Amino acid sequence: MNKTIFCTGVFFAVLAVILGAFGAHGLEKLVPASAQETFKTGVTYQMYHALLLLVVGSVKSIPAEQKKLVYYFIVAGIVFFSFSIYLLATNDLTGFDFNTIGIITPIGGLLLIIGWLLLGFQAYRKFK
Repeated sequence: MNKTIFCTGVFFAVLAVILGAFGAHGLEKLVPASAQETFKTGVTYQMYHALLLLVVGSVKSIPAEQKKLVYYFIVAGIVFFSFSIYLLATNDLTGFDFNTIGIITPIGGLLLIIGWLLLGFQAYRKFK
């Protein structure tokens, strides 16, 4: 599982770099500045959590089952939070109104928070 977690972190980090470059250079003439900032928020959170996955995949002191739980919450959180932000920021470029699925973003944020809390709880139990 450590390899899977670590490799997923690498994947999301690489994707964040690609999307960040696209947001900085490809979107500037296509969407308003506010949408570009929104897109950047999604990239930033994705990168933070990709780095978290790299750390979780490297730490040996957390039990495998707990790592798996943290992993699932963080991955789902990235997908729901960051990817919904990408869609909302580029809403003007598509025929579909992504504002109708905007509720997914706070759910993704909640999943990220739960992932962090689970990790913190395991660290607290381990380092008493």
